[in-house]
Amino acid sequence: MAPTRKKAISPPLARHPVELLREQLGKAEGGWVSGEALSRSLRMSRTAVWKHVRALRAAGYHIDSLPRRGYLLRAIPDLLLPQELREGLRTSLIGQGDIRFFPRTDSTNRQAKALAAAGATEGTVVIAEEQSAGRGRRGRTWFSPPRAGIYMSLILRPDIAPQEAPRFAILGATAAATVVRATTGLEATIKWPNDILVGGRKIGGILTEASMEMDRVEYLVIGVGLNVNSSRRAFPPELRSVATSVRAETGRPASRICLARRLLESLEAAYHECRQEGFAPIMERWRSLTEMLGRRVEVDVRGRRLAGDVEAFDADGALVLRTPDGELLRLFSGDVQFV
Repeated sequence: MAPTRKKAISPPLARHPVELLREQLGKAEGGWVSGEALSRSLRMSRTAVWKHVRALRAAGYHIDSLPRRGYLLRAIPDLLLPQELREGLRTSLIGQGDIRFFPRTDSTNRQAKALAAAGATEGTVVIAEEQSAGRGRRGRTWFSPPRAGIYMSLILRPDIAPQEAPRFAILGATAAATVVRATTGLEATIKWPNDILVGGRKIGGILTEASMEMDRVEYLVIGVGLNVNSSRRAFPPELRSVATSVRAETGRPASRICLARRLLESLEAAYHECRQEGFAPIMERWRSLTEMLGRRVEVDVRGRRLAGDVEAFDADGALVLRTPDGELLRLFSGDVQFV
């Protein structure tokens, strides 16, 4: 048995004064809060309160101010800001420590991997409004327009062997498809191993990356991309027949912050379940969310194309393909096309 590895434990979260001010304004529920009351509750000067109000306004919050009345929070921006993600977030680990927000970055997975390699604690979240080099599987790019989708990655440090790491793509896809169904009412399904589909078009995907020690996983990064408020015409021409979004399917915009919170909660619930009960319950739910069983497919495995019928998905999440001559092949990775 491998020796037990000590996990990096998140220190108590030191919340930024701007986040604390946003919380106090929100507690007023549309009412005015005096500068004196804010100064007293936040233990800062009236000048500091005004400075942080200006920071919130610069971030897009609509805050009124009047002499002798104080401050009134009128509108919250449609931004995936840390203080908004934490508001009402029902998790105990994920998103309760460091949340790194980027208006624009190359890739949230790249940022999360760099943080994890530098010792970031389990549960750290990286989220961006836009990606210039969003990443999909096998080096593909992920269409990541500003303020239209959810592009986030989280760091986990599970005490598992390297061969167990691919299971987390299954875990992430199951958690994401469950949230899309519960939150939007759309009949989301999963295409092996980690594409989220609605009506046969891709609405989201999971990208997992890991750093391995000799016999253990050092850290895992689970990246989530979800198309939320892009119109059909906003997609590049080459993607319009294969990609979709929540807005394109429902005909109305959706709250990205609500979806992002629910995603973090669903991912944490699946993670805890996997640690306590093993992978079998996750895999069973994954099977219930796919429509691939019995379908004729072609699978590209590193340039080699294999055709056959989907026979099963085994306990580790491998695709079992029955070829035309009756041979059963167990595949751990590959690109699937329905035929």
